Amino acid sequence: MSRHPVPVLVLALLLGQGVPAAATAASSPALDELMQLLAQRRHGHVSFTEVQKLAMLDQPLHSSGELLYDAPDRLEKRTLQPKPEDLVLEHGTLIMQRGSRHRVLSLRDYPQAVPFVESIRATLAGDRGALEQYFVVQFSGSLASWTLELTPRYAAVARSVERVRIDGERDVIRTVQIRQHDGDLSLLTIGPELRP
Repeated sequence: MSRHPVPVLVLALLLGQGVPAAATAASSPALDELMQLLAQRRHGHVSFTEVQKLAMLDQPLHSSGELLYDAPDRLEKRTLQPKPEDLVLEHGTLIMQRGSRHRVLSLRDYPQAVPFVESIRATLAGDRGALEQYFVVQFSGSLASWTLELTPRYAAVARSVERVRIDGERDVIRTVQIRQHDGDLSLLTIGPELRP
């Protein structure tokens, strides 16, 4: 796992221009509609590509693979390229497998990672309360094309992460962007639904 919480966040298993100015979450009935719509999705299996631009590297890192989501809290990121890696988050436990290396971590031991995980898990589950526990939530757009801007509520997280931006259409997350204060940026682009 890298020095950044990005791999945890981009377990985003199933998770602007031309949109109105952002409204606060508290005054947006469209956000409630979006959360209800997202909560109805019980499973997802999609392809992904990810680009990470890290200040310490001259070239961005590219990866691709599959994301899986089973409501309410099982997220899996199967990286196929450039090197196989499997990350599974379930019931607050993260299991990482790369080649013969295997690690099991409890999120209780890494409280700074919980908001990152919750930004995706809570969005996928349509859990507005959990999102607002960790982030100031701004919604813009409509159900047909929406953006959630998540700004960390707590200083411990805000010191590293400037914001999380999630874009989607109806109950489908299209991109997850994480911008960090040190200039690092991760962009996860989610592809179409995969069939078994």
